[in-house]
Amino acid sequence: MEEQTVLVTGAAGFIGSYVAARLADLGIKVIACDNFNDYYSQQLKQDRVGAMLAPRDIVCHAVELSDAEQVSALFDEHQPGMVVHLAAQAGVRHSLKNPALYVKANMVAFGNVLDECRKCAVRHLLYASSSSVYGANAKVPFHEDDRTDEPISLYAATKKSDELMAYSYSHLYGLPATGMRFFTVYGPWGRPDMAYFSFTQKILKGEPIPVYANGELLRDFTYIDDVVEGVVRLLFKPKVASSGHYPHSVFNIGNQTPVQVREFIGILERVLGTKANLEFFPMQPGDVPATFADISRLRDWIDFTPHTPLEQGLNKFRDWYQTWLEQA
Repeated sequence: MEEQTVLVTGAAGFIGSYVAARLADLGIKVIACDNFNDYYSQQLKQDRVGAMLAPRDIVCHAVELSDAEQVSALFDEHQPGMVVHLAAQAGVRHSLKNPALYVKANMVAFGNVLDECRKCAVRHLLYASSSSVYGANAKVPFHEDDRTDEPISLYAATKKSDELMAYSYSHLYGLPATGMRFFTVYGPWGRPDMAYFSFTQKILKGEPIPVYANGELLRDFTYIDDVVEGVVRLLFKPKVASSGHYPHSVFNIGNQTPVQVREFIGILERVLGTKANLEFFPMQPGDVPATFADISRLRDWIDFTPHTPLEQGLNKFRDWYQTWLEQA
């Protein structure tokens, strides 16, 4: 086992491609994999691989993590010292339409990864959770010690299940494992199903954008560079087992500056120089009224606070988006 070999799952995805690239830039050998599913544009995933992984000589292997044999073969061949598990089926609303896919991609796949981490005695498993686990929690900001046993979407339920499975492996086998509850990550190379991406597309085309709950939902938008910094710092600082405590922990990674969707749209209009045409709809099943990260635990553990202002991050996204369109 090579301790400086890191397996990054979901490496053709938004966060995964950035993390893989950053680790390679640090001189770490990166093993990358993705199943290249068709939840959104496969071409965008291939473009990420071409722009961010290939120049760093990272090969992104096509692996279906819900297939135990494929996962076993991947670990047997590469013997990673650490694992950053970012592969998942994302999207709250889509989980209402295809629940079986979420159980397969987020729970079965993670169970396979967990067991291979146990067999290979990896030094640290870092895995993606979500702010969705807080459900409709009325207490803000959200702290990691808040109750998370009332998920209001299947997507959230699968992410909470991942945390419980990781804790059990930490308890049973001493596996150092750390969960990351991401808060509305955005930026260049992002997912087209996210509001900032789809709103940009529609605004520039003069199409109406859907606004739910009168635009009063609060979201804690977190820029991708801040997320990657948090991920990398956490990777190299696993929790150590002590008397009565297991080497498992969970951290929020958010910008701790939530904005109402109406305000967000106003900023996006300013960034794009174009007014949006709004269509209002009731709050959707599975949506939460607010996300707001308490990042005191993260700051205390890795001495880092996400800090990129929303308008600054959206300006960077706009610049990338315009370039990407020109090259498409």
